[in-house]
Amino acid sequence: MLPGLLPALPANPLRVSVAGAAVLLALGNPAAVFAQEGAAPGVRTAIDPVETPEPRDGEDDGFPVVAEDILPVDQSDGPREIAFEANELRYDQATDTVTAAGNVLLRSGDQSVRADAVTWNRMTGEIVATGTIRLLDENGNQLFTDRIVLTDELEAGAMQNLLLAFRQGGRLAAQQATRDANGDIELTRAAYSSCAVVDADGCDKSPSWRVTAERVYYDEDTSEIRFRGAYLELFGARILPLPGLTISADGRASSGFFIPDIGLTASNGIEISDSYYWRLANNRDLTLSGYVYTEAAPMVSAQYRQLTEKGAFQVTGYATYGSRIPLNSTMRTSENDFRGYLFTNGRFQLDENWTAQGSIRLASDRTFLRRYDISREDRLRSVVELARQDENSYVSIAGWGTQALLVSTDQGQVPLALPLIDARYRLEEPVFGGNVELQANTLAITRLEGQDTQRAFARARWDMRRITAWGQEVTLTGLVRGDVYHSDDNSLTRIASYRGEDGWQARGVATAAIDVKWPFIGEFLGGSQILTPRVQLVATPSIRNLDIPNEDARAIDLEDSNLFALNRFPGYDRVEDGVRVTYGIDWQANFPGWRLHTTIGQSYRLNDAFDLFPDGTGLTEQFSDFVGRTEVRYRDYLKFTHRYRLDKDNFTVRRNEIDATVGSDRTYVEVGYLQLNRDIDFRLEDLQDREEIRLAGRVAFARHWSVFGSAVVNLTDRNEDPTLLADGFEPLRTRLGIAYADDCLEFGFTWRRDYIQLADAQSGSSFRIYFNLRNLGFN
Repeated sequence: MLPGLLPALPANPLRVSVAGAAVLLALGNPAAVFAQEGAAPGVRTAIDPVETPEPRDGEDDGFPVVAEDILPVDQSDGPREIAFEANELRYDQATDTVTAAGNVLLRSGDQSVRADAVTWNRMTGEIVATGTIRLLDENGNQLFTDRIVLTDELEAGAMQNLLLAFRQGGRLAAQQATRDANGDIELTRAAYSSCAVVDADGCDKSPSWRVTAERVYYDEDTSEIRFRGAYLELFGARILPLPGLTISADGRASSGFFIPDIGLTASNGIEISDSYYWRLANNRDLTLSGYVYTEAAPMVSAQYRQLTEKGAFQVTGYATYGSRIPLNSTMRTSENDFRGYLFTNGRFQLDENWTAQGSIRLASDRTFLRRYDISREDRLRSVVELARQDENSYVSIAGWGTQALLVSTDQGQVPLALPLIDARYRLEEPVFGGNVELQANTLAITRLEGQDTQRAFARARWDMRRITAWGQEVTLTGLVRGDVYHSDDNSLTRIASYRGEDGWQARGVATAAIDVKWPFIGEFLGGSQILTPRVQLVATPSIRNLDIPNEDARAIDLEDSNLFALNRFPGYDRVEDGVRVTYGIDWQANFPGWRLHTTIGQSYRLNDAFDLFPDGTGLTEQFSDFVGRTEVRYRDYLKFTHRYRLDKDNFTVRRNEIDATVGSDRTYVEVGYLQLNRDIDFRLEDLQDREEIRLAGRVAFARHWSVFGSAVVNLTDRNEDPTLLADGFEPLRTRLGIAYADDCLEFGFTWRRDYIQLADAQSGSSFRIYFNLRNLGFN
């Protein structure tokens, strides 16, 4: 078959015919192994080397082929084996050729070649495979052709009418190709695409895009494909020249330009942007971007990413120099200012237990991110943390910072939490049959123009869970905690109930609770159901709550997630004291394809003098409001979730939250609705009422096309928020678009309208065209 590997026949050569045989040819191995494919299963014969007699003229030799008779023993590069299988092996004395025919398979290491026939011409030295050929290399790439000249390494030489299918999905076809001694391939009149050439049913299909070129060069060492005279074709139409195009065949990212983005916005006019991706090494890269606007100064951005032995991090920055409008102002500043944004994050696994992670986000001013459509957040949060965790303990040392953007809060009133230390340890051995967890926590909050607070506490919690003989699940809990606080400049906090007393304050907390669940399981309408009544008793002695500053427990609201919590405040600074009973019922039903789950509950406080909770939270009287949640799901077609709170006196809906999705992945409708009608003092910024509806949908048609849209509408009226200018209907933003998407191409057009103007982030319509070719980049 291959030079230096195929039969070195004797001077008076044999005419060999081994029908249905599979032969193992081994360099440096004088033995040959034969497996008879057509014989009975499991029959294998090992034949030691023997001296082969010369055949009589006109007769087949009738002897098995022996490796040392047909292979030169060349061990200069060490022993190497090539597995060789074929239905028929022949030698033609007249033409001095050896031919293997019928299901020919050659294997060497991770490489293999399948062909209808393989011929070695001893006179010319040419080894040719013909028919339906598939070559698989050691990297998993496949070559399909009908004629190929092979090297002695089972690699391609000259080829015709070939298709290269790369492991990562790209495909390269050409009329002719040649391969040099280094493994590099030059292709003539070639085409490349990452699109599939068959559909899910196995039928042929034309790629939606391809790159054609007169010459294509494939570098085996770098796995790069270089094009000369290349053009981009979409749906068979040539639309764009691509000079100097280079792509990676192995899925690696390659340095090069992205496809430009084009848009039109109300704030910046026409926008044209493009990026250059620079692959610095296998573990790090840099993306540089430029943005040009007709109604704003140009902007640049950069993103650097790196993967290390311990973890990964990235740094992104935006910068421009232009005019801006301060928040709540309608006049542009007289001077241009530097404007920008920095975002960096990362995570590192220092050893088996220790991790370090962080995220830093800073903007030059309050409206930069919104004007340039980078983010619509109203606050930027930054955090750094060093943590250790093992089977029974956890320690976190962290710092938190927040930058106010689209809110009226003075930045000087925004807290910086540094440090925040939390340590927890779970005892390995049970105590009185229950698990014990110890916790220590400390926090320091600093404001440039506001109240400063420091806090430290230690607590121990004991939990014991048992299942009774009747099937009740009983959980007993005991908790003790001691707190120390220090605060100053308390009068600078606007809301009096958040301030606490100046100076040093201390308090002790003790809580005992018993929680009982009793599930009942049975059949229901052809399915199954689980009905679980639940009762909880919690007792906590009176606590000096209002003497303590409230920094982390302000946004209190009764809902299904905290109904049975020991402390229904979200943080540590407020603790619900007194004695209360909480009761509810949970019901779950399962039918073929369907799942229903609903929960409802209420609590009752034994004492009626309680002023810790603000009015409207559902917890200010002895009987709380009713809270519940209902979930309905049908396969992957329907998802419905409803959360609610009902006024205990008149069943008025105080909280109404609906999230629903109907449809498939390609055609669907999403609805989100939120109503908070709690009648709360609007000056409590953490508890404001609002009403909002969110709609989104997509309709697929013509297999790969779809139209999509979304809308967000503020339905809050002035009775709920007196600061609003609109009264009950205020569109915030809408979006509408059309898109095409298949396995390798995506493009579309999007229209969006913003109805809210914030400084230089103007209201109005914006348009954007996007275009994405999978696996393609520009050099």
